[in-house]
Amino acid sequence: MKNRDIIIVGIQSWDIKIGSNCKNIATEFAKNNRVLYVNHPIDRLTYMRSKAEKNKRVKNDKSLVLNEVEKNLWVFYPQKIIESISSLSINVFFDILNKHNNCIFANEIKKAIKKLGFSNYILFCDSDMFRSFYLKELLKPEKYIYYSRDNLLAIKFWQTQGCRIEPMHMAKADMVMANSTYLTQIASKYNPKSFFVGQGCELSMFKRENIKSEPADISVISKPIIGYIGALTTLRLDIEIIKYLAISKPAWSIVLVGPEDVDFEASDLHNMSNVWFLGSKPENELPAYLSAFTVAINPQILNEVTIGNYPRKIDEYLVMGKPTVATDTVAMQYFKDFVSLVKDKDEWVNAVDWELENVTKLKMEKSMQFASNHTWENNVKEIYKLFEKETSN
Repeated sequence: MKNRDIIIVGIQSWDIKIGSNCKNIATEFAKNNRVLYVNHPIDRLTYMRSKAEKNKRVKNDKSLVLNEVEKNLWVFYPQKIIESISSLSINVFFDILNKHNNCIFANEIKKAIKKLGFSNYILFCDSDMFRSFYLKELLKPEKYIYYSRDNLLAIKFWQTQGCRIEPMHMAKADMVMANSTYLTQIASKYNPKSFFVGQGCELSMFKRENIKSEPADISVISKPIIGYIGALTTLRLDIEIIKYLAISKPAWSIVLVGPEDVDFEASDLHNMSNVWFLGSKPENELPAYLSAFTVAINPQILNEVTIGNYPRKIDEYLVMGKPTVATDTVAMQYFKDFVSLVKDKDEWVNAVDWELENVTKLKMEKSMQFASNHTWENNVKEIYKLFEKETSN
């Protein structure tokens, strides 16, 4: 796809501090198209409660409202306030106020469209099920794509109205694209034009040849190192699995790299001599920590959030050639030829043991080759291919 105008709306703002599919896709789109990335408008409660969030969203200097952050890619900050309605349980009231919010949002976007001279644009919605519900009708794009990359309805915040709204939102999209087979199956219930597009990752920094030395804090830890990199949160990870690994194999060093939630901070893991919490690290240092692992793990807890989640970290583990063990979920079946998938505590210990004993150069090379295909460039190529196929029919 080339020389098109693309508008992106979503639930993550451009200045988000964590990895963002939507930002990576926007950057890739902008290599051959003009892209307008629209931050979500601030809602009234956030405006009243958070001065920092207010300052990020509402700009006193109007020259900052629409910025070209790189060639062909503009970031827009809507200035109008919308109502806080996500917890409203009475459908008719929610629908009235949501339509009101959508009209405000659409009118703001139209200002940026006019200034940039966008026309015949494609509207790409990253799971913004409420604020963007009516944008297809209000902005009249040439095509409207709904993108699903997390099962948001498993999270309490979205449940009051999301269980009703998201299916309707998917149904009226011209296409639904999802980053996991599980989410594609869900979308297919509401829209027959639902497609699995896979996932992209920023793999360029995860190259073994770029690692010159081990970070000081991990170099003093005895091998084998069974490691995890990422947010330590009980919404996604099973503390009991990690504890069982540490108890079952005291000679293993269990190393956890990432910020902790309150449950991890209060857990018994901190009292175990072979469990190491190394804390958050700058993104550019993560490959060096991963390089020090003997086996990489992703001990997800099984719930509606994780069962269909595509974990980007698995590609990062594999592209570094690391033997990997992970909880068996629907989404993880995609990796079954390269990752040991397990279902219970005993299987976890056996699988890690097996990976320690069966590391071969050929296996590492196959894993690295598989993961190296999962770039954002290839991910967006798949989006383009499906878009062209559907629009040409």
